[in-house]
Amino acid sequence: MSDKVRSNRDILVSAQEKGIFATCFAYLRLSGPGWLQAAITLGGGSLAGALYLGILGGPKMLWLQLVAIVIGVIMLAAISYVTLSTGKRPYHAINEHVNPVLGVGWITATILANMIWIIPQYSLSFDSLQTSLGVGSDSVLSKILVSAVIGLLAFAFVAMSFLPGMLSKLFDLFLKLVIGTVVVCFVIAAYVIFKEGAISWTEVLSGCIPNLSQWNNPAPEIQTLIDGLAANNIDVANFWEEKVIEGQQSSIIGVTATAVGINMTFLLPYSMLARKWDKPFRGLARFDLITALAIPYIIVMTCILITSAHAFHGKADAALLNSDPAVIATSNFFKGSKKNLIARYEISQSAEEVAALNEMEKAEQTTALAVFASELSEEERKLAATVAKPNVKQLAVTLAPLLGEKNASLVFGIGALAMAFSTMIILMMINGYAVAEVMGRYDSTGWRLVGALAACLVGFFWWVLWKDGQENWLGDSKTWLMIVASTFGAILLPIAYVAFFALMNSRKLLGDAKPTGWRMVVWNVLMAIGVFGAFVQAVGAILTRAGDEASGSFVIGGIATFSLLALVGFSARFVGGNSAERNSTEDGNE
Repeated sequence: MSDKVRSNRDILVSAQEKGIFATCFAYLRLSGPGWLQAAITLGGGSLAGALYLGILGGPKMLWLQLVAIVIGVIMLAAISYVTLSTGKRPYHAINEHVNPVLGVGWITATILANMIWIIPQYSLSFDSLQTSLGVGSDSVLSKILVSAVIGLLAFAFVAMSFLPGMLSKLFDLFLKLVIGTVVVCFVIAAYVIFKEGAISWTEVLSGCIPNLSQWNNPAPEIQTLIDGLAANNIDVANFWEEKVIEGQQSSIIGVTATAVGINMTFLLPYSMLARKWDKPFRGLARFDLITALAIPYIIVMTCILITSAHAFHGKADAALLNSDPAVIATSNFFKGSKKNLIARYEISQSAEEVAALNEMEKAEQTTALAVFASELSEEERKLAATVAKPNVKQLAVTLAPLLGEKNASLVFGIGALAMAFSTMIILMMINGYAVAEVMGRYDSTGWRLVGALAACLVGFFWWVLWKDGQENWLGDSKTWLMIVASTFGAILLPIAYVAFFALMNSRKLLGDAKPTGWRMVVWNVLMAIGVFGAFVQAVGAILTRAGDEASGSFVIGGIATFSLLALVGFSARFVGGNSAERNSTEDGNE
């Protein structure tokens, strides 16, 4: 045991003897892994999900973020308990005591999630620099140069985190400053709203009450717009209702998946083991999760959703509501509504007109769609804005009355950039730990750097990998890309939750540290809620993707294959019986 670990343990023991205040102070002084969790969850996926959720559901959907983070913290607390009680690396513990298929699936899903989620972090970073801070352009060369600088800086911070001593401490301080910046930036946004009296505390508190009907029912303000259309054309009303519910379901999945993702279940135990934490640190781990992860997440996500709801829920900007097609074409909402407007065009125009629209050049098609939008009712245009893909610049306008347009853009740009950049760093770090573990060289700094560099390079090519299926490489809103990645994460999360639920109930693994009596009942009830919630969001994600022509068959096939392999793994352990037990015991004693 190093002198530092021994010193930290002495600090904890001494503080616990002095009482609760001394203990809390010691916890604050020694906290660390919770800040890593906050840095990854306060990323582009959370920003995109909360922003769009506020547009669709308003403050009435605040409860979703609260439930998601509470469930996530419960599961992470259980993971920390198992890891610190045993001192074993979870990958090997799952393979030995649960199912090797789940272990391999867990670490593979973690690496895949890192590779996927880092791409939109680059995208959001570039988007923030370009639209809010005026750095970069739409040229390929600009994207390459800016992305290279972003990637090199992020990789440097990751390398710093892998090295012991002062550099590691500086990395921890950097993360705390980044998270503090994010919190301050988005709290300013909510402050403006409350100062103007645009949203009351009553609305906010009522939005904290769970309402499961929001899965397949539009918010009241949006439903009123749809009902206004139904009196004249039921097909048009059904069209917009379907689009709203579709977007709402995607956002619900996105928010719940990004609150605690599968790679966070990998990061927490391995970051604690890297710090040489053990049993005496279990209380610190839970405190760290609450103060460094849950509280900042709740504050930031609530502020984003409130600000987004105030600015855009059931509304459209003046440009989109204008009667002049040329003015409509300048609206940010119009740019994000093109696909939906094309689909809306198809249900009211002849086949010949639809074919002609699809054959037009991009500029000509934009003009034609602007003319078509000018002929739609105000209700339809507001609904088009509701389901439009949002971007960071749109949200920045809510701060203009207080800070001025330039400063508002700067504040939101810094906040969004901080979220994306800090998440990028942590994704590289997780990938470093995961790759080193897969290679059987967990303690190797070299293999950790290889894993981090692999994620860095994949993210660097975001400008090639993220295409929207049209001639242009990026859509009008880069933040929307995060919701796609969140769906992937939602499907994979139950793997981790089931594995750690089994580990918490393993007497063979935990020994005397296994909770008993009412403590075990409480743990099992809370974890069962987490597992159930993970499966619910996974099923929702599967259902929303199953009908997709491009990915539906791949998603269903992948799930079926993994499920079959997991059953084989459980069967092999059951048939192996005592032999498997002997092998795992021998491995555990190595």
